[in-house]
Amino acid sequence: MDERKREVTAILKGGEAADGWSQLLPLVYDELRQLAAGQMGRERGEHTLQPTALVHEAWMRLVDDRGLSWSSRRHFFGAAAQAMRRVLVDHARKVAASKRGGDRQRQPLIGVDPQVMGEPEQVLALDEALTTLEGEDARAAEVARLRHFAGLSVAETAQTLEVSERTVMREWSFARARLSELLATDGGES
Repeated sequence: MDERKREVTAILKGGEAADGWSQLLPLVYDELRQLAAGQMGRERGEHTLQPTALVHEAWMRLVDDRGLSWSSRRHFFGAAAQAMRRVLVDHARKVAASKRGGDRQRQPLIGVDPQVMGEPEQVLALDEALTTLEGEDARAAEVARLRHFAGLSVAETAQTLEVSERTVMREWSFARARLSELLATDGGES
């Protein structure tokens, strides 16, 4: 483990002290920015949210969750991925509400790749499917969050979760299949 990772882990284990938060951000900002850029690269081209704004909004949510403390980098980056997910979902809801109004109709999502979603309705449907998956298989949902919302590679996800790459590939394969199934089921309802 390199010095920066040790320093991050020490700060995370130190709890919620205000100076800990201020020390943590410079150490993880570049990684969070990379994750956000990867995530935004999979969003629609005309998306109004920028990676820097996504990082800042996710950071504010992490800091505002004062009851939370993180015991490891895995735990922290999992929480960061979840915060980014919430930011993107909230942004999609806002765009959908202003774009569609109250009489919004469900659109079929059959055949939509959960890795390449961009329209607000698709983001909301993916969030709902991810919530269902989380209730069925928490680790598969965590892999999906890290791969999709945080933009981590298989190797990065394995390192973050402290499991083998093969385990990540198996969980990611299951998560994608299950999410596609849930999205197809959701899209079939009218």
